[in-house]
Amino acid sequence: MSNIHKLKRALPWVQTPIRINAPTSGAATSDLAVAVSRAGGLGQIGFLDSKRSLVGQLERAKRELQDIMNAHKHTPEPVLPVGVGMIVFGSPVAHWLSLFSKYKPAVVWLLFATTDEFNVSAAVEAAQACRPDALVLQGSDAGERGHAFGASVISLLPEVADVLRDRGLDDVSLIAAGGIVDGRGAPAAIMLGAAGVVMGTRSRVLDEMWGPSPWPELYDGRCLRNSSYEYVKRRMSMSDMRIQLSRDLQGARGRELDFKEIVTVWAGTGVGMVKKSERAADIVEQVQSEAQRRLQDASS
Repeated sequence: MSNIHKLKRALPWVQTPIRINAPTSGAATSDLAVAVSRAGGLGQIGFLDSKRSLVGQLERAKRELQDIMNAHKHTPEPVLPVGVGMIVFGSPVAHWLSLFSKYKPAVVWLLFATTDEFNVSAAVEAAQACRPDALVLQGSDAGERGHAFGASVISLLPEVADVLRDRGLDDVSLIAAGGIVDGRGAPAAIMLGAAGVVMGTRSRVLDEMWGPSPWPELYDGRCLRNSSYEYVKRRMSMSDMRIQLSRDLQGARGRELDFKEIVTVWAGTGVGMVKKSERAADIVEQVQSEAQRRLQDASS
């Protein structure tokens, strides 16, 4: 059984190619996750730093997706048709196990370990040690929080796939992320060895950067240019820049201010192909339709 069919069996509501929204903390809420899953994708809820907040998100997802759960309740292991992103260095996973046991989200995506090793060997070691259902490989074309010294998906995917196959680990599915925004990038990733794709920039998710940054230095990001870029050119420190941005926000009370100028909008290299704001369900359906058509054209 191929890895794509294995994932389809574990996630019976999804349609291929499997499309997943990025679990952006604070922006990927149950509303987005429900919309993506209803459209045949795998919706993800971003990391939340309190059990109470996550319970609220999971309860809403459970209520909104009850019909899908009922339709698949006779499957061997029925699950809540959404995933949850967990920032590993931010909170021990064990802290959340009781919630995962109760709500049974389809996927728990472990993000951002504190290790200094981010290479193919580290991916293989993780696969050998944990035997995960899938590894998410984020290439350097991504906007949000990737490794500061990464490779593009176009070379990263086949390299990891080859090594896993040689080590007898080719049952671990690979999910591609970074620079995928439409129905052309998705089948390209599938042909490179991915069982599914993650889209962040196309979903127009964004992440605010108020308060002290908890991110280790090995994580980098790519965002739209805004007023903070001008502060960087003035050689302001990160702490001074956050203070200034906070003042900008406070000074904007009662008057219109361009939202982009006071928040960090993560965007990958595919941002130039994002032409308009759309509903999550429409994006998922468009990508699926175009990807299937292009895969059929390539095989004819």
